[in-house]
Amino acid sequence: MKRDNPSLALFDHANEIVCGVDEAGRGPLAGAVYAAAVILDPSRPVDGLRDSKKLSEAQREVLAEEIKLHALAWSIAFCTEAEIDQFNILQASMLAMRRAVEGLKTVPTLALIDGNRCPVMPVRSEAIIKGDDKVPAISAASILAKTARDASLLQLHQQYPVYGFDQHKGYPTALHLERLRLHGPSPVHRRSYAPVRAVLGMKAGG
Repeated sequence: MKRDNPSLALFDHANEIVCGVDEAGRGPLAGAVYAAAVILDPSRPVDGLRDSKKLSEAQREVLAEEIKLHALAWSIAFCTEAEIDQFNILQASMLAMRRAVEGLKTVPTLALIDGNRCPVMPVRSEAIIKGDDKVPAISAASILAKTARDASLLQLHQQYPVYGFDQHKGYPTALHLERLRLHGPSPVHRRSYAPVRAVLGMKAGG
């Protein structure tokens, strides 16, 4: 079911155990795609929740710790670069979200998914367009997915410093594209993505 309602909140789902679900990292050329699922505790609200893209890095880090501390349950999962190349980014994102929901220590009765489609999973789900800025639980999931993915890219920077992953987090910035052309793809680049394929073609052509 798809719902686009800015007033949507947890109290619209009486007697449900609601988890919010979101992903981070569809657009980058490198690294895994991450997803998170969060069941908030109504008795321990987290102030300042909103779409992670509208928060500073410092704000996200503080909120991520508060979410982990106060939520009834939370889970972070991912799909690797190889899985992205195998299944395509949409299916890999859906799989990461399913893994996040399945990793919750409390089983939800309803999963609210950011976007316009839901992963196939046993838990009943609703897709909510721009849900990461409307539903606190989805906002929380957005923050956990984003901070986890950013942390993973800092680790990749330690392994492959020539690409500048610490600066662009794998997104196709001018710097990243320049380094990609100069050094060729690393093992963590997504080979199904056009800019990476183009460089591979150039290398193969000599």
